[in-house]
Amino acid sequence: MASAADGWSWFPALALGVSLLKCLFINAYHSTDFEVHRNWLAITHSLPVSRWYYENTSEWTLDYPPLFAWFEFGLSRVAQHFDSDMLAVEKLNYASPATVLFQRLSVVFTDLVFIFAARECCRCVQEQKGSRDVLNQPPFVLAVLLLWNFGLLIVDHIHFQYNGFLFGFLLLSIAKHLQSRHLQGALLFSVLLNLKHIYLYVAPAYGIYLLRSYCFTQDNKDGSVRWSSFSPLRLVALGGIVVSVCALSFGPFIAMGQLPQVLSRLFPFKRGLCHAYWAPNIWALYNVLDKSLATLGVRLKLMDEAELPRASMTGGLVQEFQHSVLPSVSPSITLVCTLLSILPAVASIWRRPRGARGFLRCLLLCALASFMFGWHVHEKAVLIAILPLSILAVESREDAGIFLILTTTGHYSLFPLLFTPAELPIKVVLMLMFTIFSFTALRKLHSGQGSLLHPLEVVYLLGLVAVAIACEVVFPLSPWQQKLPFLPLLATSVYCSLGVCYSFLRLYVSLLRREEKPKQL
Repeated sequence: MASAADGWSWFPALALGVSLLKCLFINAYHSTDFEVHRNWLAITHSLPVSRWYYENTSEWTLDYPPLFAWFEFGLSRVAQHFDSDMLAVEKLNYASPATVLFQRLSVVFTDLVFIFAARECCRCVQEQKGSRDVLNQPPFVLAVLLLWNFGLLIVDHIHFQYNGFLFGFLLLSIAKHLQSRHLQGALLFSVLLNLKHIYLYVAPAYGIYLLRSYCFTQDNKDGSVRWSSFSPLRLVALGGIVVSVCALSFGPFIAMGQLPQVLSRLFPFKRGLCHAYWAPNIWALYNVLDKSLATLGVRLKLMDEAELPRASMTGGLVQEFQHSVLPSVSPSITLVCTLLSILPAVASIWRRPRGARGFLRCLLLCALASFMFGWHVHEKAVLIAILPLSILAVESREDAGIFLILTTTGHYSLFPLLFTPAELPIKVVLMLMFTIFSFTALRKLHSGQGSLLHPLEVVYLLGLVAVAIACEVVFPLSPWQQKLPFLPLLATSVYCSLGVCYSFLRLYVSLLRREEKPKQL
């Protein structure tokens, strides 16, 4: 472990700088998620607990786990001092200046959890010996990659969500495992799961790692598990943490007989395979292939256009659809695909744990596999892989290359979230700044170890520039804007899907290569 954090005068400056930048976006565009969270403030403030998961005056019903509902309840205690009208359930789409100010500042303030977590992660990476240039030190580079992450800035502080607060728990949990404080890491992750259940994506990595590397205390000489070293007390301690947090979160609703209602809100499988804007994953490629085959079939007169299913896969909030040519995909199929895709990763950390960094690599693969094959995945979920990968990127040249591809494509896939002309220069400048820093800092950090990217990878990323110019500049000025309004979203999703899929495969290749290496301590 590095002890370089002792004199980090630059860290408060980075944190303060990004916090001030966030405040500049207070009056920027905000999405419907702004109204979602305002409505949840109103529900938790104005209604008894027994009605929280039944209230449906707004279409934006409460669909996060109970701990997040209590988080909203706590915020509402402060919100009433800004504008009490925002806490009325019937005040749909209410956005007074005081309401906007409060909700924006609440995201900035709760990001303190993320800032603290980023500092803890920076403590877990080693400084480069012999270099006094702070700009060339892994802790500094990691701090910038986390605190100034482009995706988190636009999703939370323009689009509007509380991801920084939630990612703070994830990164802090990871840091505790890197520091061998496994019970603290397990507690933090249990709390996180009860704040937002999307982090079930990475739960298999936590479960297998803690069982294998914490409950089993010794390995055989070949690295395999020594079954006789199993510690029932450690298993009971872990189980006690998980059960206690879940009981605190769900207990009141179980006592009221409302658990089925809560679960129906958390897992609404009547939503379609893809979100309104296709996340850049395997199903985006599957969908475009189906549409291409259907179009070809109609032109060759092999199919009757009138008999094709209505094109609803891009359409809405809670609808199902059928593919035209390829077999339709059900939630159970996506679950099977996801489990099969993470199986090699979790099997790897069972056979050869390779320490907490082996766990972190498994966590990344679980996050990306769930993003690639999950049901109704949101494009923002790619951040679950991008942020933790930052830790490995400052330590390994190979991981730095994967990080640059995944971050560039994943971040650009978020561009459609900000579609108003006023935000175009903001998202372009912020992404350019972050991308240029990422490339230059990581190249300098790993100088002398070879190029971070292969020539074809560079060509692919340059192609992303062409896609951006076509979608953001050329298309709005073309006659196609009226005839094919979905074309830029389609192009963005499909092109970025290729980069995300490639990053997923490269991470798996790097994992398999390490199978032959000695166990990391």
